[in-house]
Amino acid sequence: MEYVKVGQTTDIPTNTMRMVLVGGKEVLLANVDGAYYAIPNKCTHVGEPLAQGKLEGGIVTCPRHGARFDVRTGEAVGEAKIGFVKIKVKDEPSYSVKMEGTDILVGLG
Repeated sequence: MEYVKVGQTTDIPTNTMRMVLVGGKEVLLANVDGAYYAIPNKCTHVGEPLAQGKLEGGIVTCPRHGARFDVRTGEAVGEAKIGFVKIKVKDEPSYSVKMEGTDILVGLG
């Protein structure tokens, strides 16, 4: 698997997230209690950018319809809601993250 450097540990403080580009793909990179995780940046419901959502305890909430994903695994842990209608969402894939010193690298594949 090929890894791409996406930043340094100082770029993403503890319990924050941001969008990074990896091989032309938008990836959500999250720092949860000092560990780094990566999933696609687009919600599986209608493709909203998850990096614009809220991160709490390893769970990112989509800013548009409230779907929730565990950034550590990509698992969908909360349905999207439009009014009173709940819509099941698919899990996100998760990407491998490794550290080289203070460099953060993400692998796609």
